[in-house]
Amino acid sequence: MSPAVVCAPLWAEWAALRLGGLRPRHTGMGPDASRRAARGLGGGPAIVAGVAGGLAAHVRPGDVVVADEVRGHPDGPVPVPSASLLAAALRARGLTVHIGPIVSEPRVTYGADRARLAATGALAVDTETAWLAGGEQPFAAVRSIVDTADSPLWSFGTPARGVAALNALRRASPAVAEWSAAARPREVVLASPRSFCAGVERAVDIVRRALDRYGAPVYVRRQIVHNAHVVRELEELGAVFVTEADEVPPGRVLVLAAHGVAPSVRAEAAARDLLVVDATCPLVTKVHNEVRRYTGRGDTVLLIGHADHEEVEGTVGEAPSSVVVVGDARAAAAVTVADPQRVAYAMQTTLAVDEAEEIASVLRQRFPAIQGPRRDDICYATTNRQQAVRAIARDCDLVLVVGSANSSNSLRLVEVAQREGVPAVLVDDAGEVDLAMLAGAARIGITAGASAPPHLVDDLVSCLTGLGPVTVRQNPAVPEDIHFTLPREVS
Repeated sequence: MSPAVVCAPLWAEWAALRLGGLRPRHTGMGPDASRRAARGLGGGPAIVAGVAGGLAAHVRPGDVVVADEVRGHPDGPVPVPSASLLAAALRARGLTVHIGPIVSEPRVTYGADRARLAATGALAVDTETAWLAGGEQPFAAVRSIVDTADSPLWSFGTPARGVAALNALRRASPAVAEWSAAARPREVVLASPRSFCAGVERAVDIVRRALDRYGAPVYVRRQIVHNAHVVRELEELGAVFVTEADEVPPGRVLVLAAHGVAPSVRAEAAARDLLVVDATCPLVTKVHNEVRRYTGRGDTVLLIGHADHEEVEGTVGEAPSSVVVVGDARAAAAVTVADPQRVAYAMQTTLAVDEAEEIASVLRQRFPAIQGPRRDDICYATTNRQQAVRAIARDCDLVLVVGSANSSNSLRLVEVAQREGVPAVLVDDAGEVDLAMLAGAARIGITAGASAPPHLVDDLVSCLTGLGPVTVRQNPAVPEDIHFTLPREVS
């Protein structure tokens, strides 16, 4: 693939981009010059960078608009899949960035024509982008805003706004360079399985069914699962997320999150006469049952996990005076118990398998009488996803793990990939991917934590196609056919 061409329609734009460290091509103002320039792009990647007029009320002078669609092309709208990636790089430079359609008109528009275009949902208007777009090559467009409906082009403040827009264009230059360097053919290797597990599907389904049965609002203690997108989608349906049960009005519906809760939370809910719908993952419930069984016979339970994780907090709450959290092998080597003959261990379900086993091994060596579960507590989905990412990581230049920062199982996937010697990062969605990391990555592995919706992976792959041709393959999948029953309150 040919190197990317940075297109600057105006000489002032060309100069601003040069000051930003780029070597742009001056393509000329208006449709005719743009058509001629397009014929000379050679079929390689191209990115248009310049100034434009703002259409939407929230787009202000000095802001930057990244096109997710270019309108005005004679063959119809041109989608720009890489918009989220470019926007993230621009925001990292401190710019105010909007993603949306950019429309091109044959001549500069004013007044009623601007209002007409604004009504279509377009964010900015120019006279070149559509005629530079099109074809099969990767394409992007970034425009800094000079004028708006309430700050028209031919007005007293235009020179100052023009300077601000060109300064924003100069500041945008490093992001434009990153997009250009990242534009290339690549292979994407999808880890399988990935994304939602049965416990997460069940928990999300419980909230949806509770909303259908009882109506909004339905209250949910903490995040139903650790994913910002899931929480936001459920909020839009009428779910209200609270920190503790005492924030819920008496007599209302309270859903307990998938990570489980201490008995004290259930007692508080009962005291407030709340209708409790329990979305605790059955595999977490299994760990709670183990802890109750061990402590009920007088054992000290060494709980392998992260003390600040909600699942661990809930499990400790089963018997706070008899459960000791062990976070790593060093802690395992130092922990003491009242009676080494009466000791057991349990595990947080979302740990890295190899690290958890290392800790358990230390505990078994120190306490030969220690009792443990017949099978490790780490859930099947966590194990499967870690094995899958390990299988693809060795052959990749970069691994992207889709998941929120508070998702333990997603963080463990990053660590598993990194231990295979490959750079790996956690991203909440495509908008968090660092373009600079993509420049040398010809083969990218992608997976997602058990709490991340599958569509986020699809969105990320789509974004990468905006940087060049993408070949997608998937590692052989470990079948997952587990389904959990729903609580009677919503079944």
